[in-house]
Amino acid sequence: MQVQKAKHVEALTSNYAVAYAVKAADVDVIAVYPITPQTTIVEKLSEFVANGELNAELIHAESEHSALSAVVGAAATGARVFTATSSQGLELAHEVLHIASGMRLPIVIAVPTRAVSAPISIHNDYGDVMNARDTGWVILIAASAQEVYDTVIQAYRLAESVYLPVIVAYDGFLMSHTVEPVELNEEEEVRKFLPRVVRPYTLNPKRPVTMGPLASPDWYYEFKYQQVLALREAYKIAKEVDAEYGRRFGRSYGVLETYRMEDADYAIVTYGGAAFGNAKAAADMARERGIAAGVVRVRLYRPFPTADILKALAGVKAFAVLDRAIMFGSPAEGPLYKDIATAMFMNGVDKPALNVIHGIGQRTMYVEDMYKIYTMLRDQPRKEVIFMGVRI
Repeated sequence: MQVQKAKHVEALTSNYAVAYAVKAADVDVIAVYPITPQTTIVEKLSEFVANGELNAELIHAESEHSALSAVVGAAATGARVFTATSSQGLELAHEVLHIASGMRLPIVIAVPTRAVSAPISIHNDYGDVMNARDTGWVILIAASAQEVYDTVIQAYRLAESVYLPVIVAYDGFLMSHTVEPVELNEEEEVRKFLPRVVRPYTLNPKRPVTMGPLASPDWYYEFKYQQVLALREAYKIAKEVDAEYGRRFGRSYGVLETYRMEDADYAIVTYGGAAFGNAKAAADMARERGIAAGVVRVRLYRPFPTADILKALAGVKAFAVLDRAIMFGSPAEGPLYKDIATAMFMNGVDKPALNVIHGIGQRTMYVEDMYKIYTMLRDQPRKEVIFMGVRI
C-alpha cells in the first residue's frame, strides 16, 4: 500500500492535536466540561463545530460525570463520540468508566494527565490515569504531539474493533500546552481508515434492546469475563491497528518504544513524554561514561503488554521502573513497577529491579537524576522504593 503524504504540517500543542484528530475522525457527538489542563481541547472543538468544519452535536454538560454519561448514551445509539478530562474530572467520572466498559461502548476520551488533590495541584503527574487503570478501558500513553494526533485516530479504530472504550493519555502542561510540529493527514484518508462500523446492538426504537440492566449472580460473572477476553484481544488488535496506520500514513509506534536497547545492560522503563525524553538523554550520558544504558517506554498500558515487556528486558542485567504516580500503601508504590514485577513473577523471570517514583506534582526531573538511576543499577539495585527528587 502506498504511504500517504501528509496534507500539511501545523504547529500544535498536544491538546490541539487531539482536536484535529477528532475532527478528522468525523465524530457525531462531543460532550464538554472545562478542567485544566484539558480545556483547550474542547475549546478548539467548539470552534470547529461553530465554524461548520465539524458536523457534530456539542453538549455542554454540567460536570465531567455528566459529560461521560452523555457520550455513554450517545455511543449506545451507535454514534461516534468523544470527550476529554483531567485529574478531579476523571475522578468524578470514575463510576461511569465502569459503566462504559461494562456496556462495551467504543468511546474515546483524551486525558492530559494532572495530579490529584488534596492539596490542589494543576500540574502534571499520572495519578489520575493510574486510578483508572483497572476499570476495563484500553489505555494508551503518548509521548509527543504527533503521537497524540496519530493515537487518537488509532483509538477509534481500536475501540470500534473490540467494542471497548479507550483513554489516550499524555503529559498535562508538559505536552498539552507545548507547541510541536504535527503532520496532519488528509481527512478523507482518515475516514477511509475509520469506516463506520454497524454494531450488532444499539438503542433503536425499531429494534428494542436492553443495555446495562440488573444482572443476577447467575450471569454477572460471565459479563465481567467477557471484558477480560475483550481486553486480551485488544492487545493483538492494537498492534494490528498501529501497523496498518503505519502502512497508510507512514507513522507507527508499537505497544512499546525502545531506545538503545540492542546491547543495553541496564534499562529505565517509563511512560509519557517528559520522563522518556530525559531518560533517553541520560542513557546517552551513561554510555559516554561507560554504562551500556537503554530505555523502554510503555505506550500500551492496558491491556498490559507482558510479552513485549519481557522481550525488551530479556538481555539486561538489571532495570529500573520510573513511575509518575503513587499507589499509597502498596508494597510496590509504583503502579508500572508492580505490573512489571507481577508479569515477571508469573513468567518465572527473576531480574534485579529498582522501583523509582519521580515527577509527582510536576517536580522537575533532571537528566542527572536519570543518570544516577543507571549508576545505582550498575552498582547494586536497592530493594526499597526510591522517592527521587523529594525533600526529606
